[in-house]
Amino acid sequence: MTLAKLKITLEKSLIGRKKDHIATVNALGLRKIGKVVEQEDNPQIRGMIQKVSYLLKVEEA
Repeated sequence: MTLAKLKITLEKSLIGRKKDHIATVNALGLRKIGKVVEQEDNPQIRGMIQKVSYLLKVEEA
């Protein structure tokens, strides 16, 4: 059984954001606007996405 993957794209700048929001985005593996990463779909990743959802675009991969 393979877990579902999520395609996460950084859509907005991190300049001027709260330090913990910047750290969350960096922990997801995103550094630059337009960068796309694939992460496993699990509760920890979902929580991180929910915290900074206003900066991201998320798709099922």
